[in-house]
Amino acid sequence: MLLAAGCGTSTEGSAEPSGISVAAPQIPDKFDPCTDIPQEILDTEGLHSTNSSTSTDEMRRGDIAWSGCRWVVSDGYATSISATNLTIEMVRKRGVPGSREVVVDGRKAILTQSTGPEACGLNAELVGGSLEFAVDNPSSNRLTGDQDPCDIAMRLAEKVLPLVPEDA
Repeated sequence: MLLAAGCGTSTEGSAEPSGISVAAPQIPDKFDPCTDIPQEILDTEGLHSTNSSTSTDEMRRGDIAWSGCRWVVSDGYATSISATNLTIEMVRKRGVPGSREVVVDGRKAILTQSTGPEACGLNAELVGGSLEFAVDNPSSNRLTGDQDPCDIAMRLAEKVLPLVPEDA
């Protein structure tokens, strides 16, 4: 955890800390989607990495951060699976129309189809954040274009969440 201390009043020329501020909440780190999802699970979906810099999914927007990886099905959907400090409560408070709460492998989760009918996100509860499954599945995709992206997100979550430690 990163800490920053400021200086308060000085006493006879020495600076004293006036308080400690804590940096933005850290990303949960007990499950790393990039290394903790076995290739056998990815193979059941036909997912593969692009083996490029776009295979990693590291992003920060203000105090919210994500760390994960991206995979694709050739001529099918693309997904990113990322650990994030975005909690289920924070996702719920967004109030995105059409969001629905579900339970996957005993964990609270929220499905959100917010960017149109070709994309869906699922956030499953982790201690201090969530595991986010983002699916993009344009209808023009030959192999998967006829599948609902939220069904794909649920299917992925059902395969991956049993791998996540209970205390994560």
